[in-house]
Amino acid sequence: MQKQFSIAEAKNRLPSIIHYVEKGPYVELTRRGKPVAVLLSIQEYERLSRKYTGFWSAISEFRRKIEDEGIEISDRDFKGLRDLSAGREVELKW
Repeated sequence: MQKQFSIAEAKNRLPSIIHYVEKGPYVELTRRGKPVAVLLSIQEYERLSRKYTGFWSAISEFRRKIEDEGIEISDRDFKGLRDLSAGREVELKW
């Protein structure tokens, strides 16, 4: 199914468009060829409209969940994650 419909076309095909959107992708609605609205699933809408909590709140929540579930994180869990190679050389031009 296409991802863009004119408002008139969407009006005539609304049930099938809604079934399409429920499965994940969004649909753009256009007027005279220009996008004017987006139709998306309720799950995607809820995800996008969540209030941003900020880094510190997110890390605190993560720590609480880890502690509540009894998960222990040690240095072993991070072994091998860091690239220890020298990296690339950069030539400076003055």
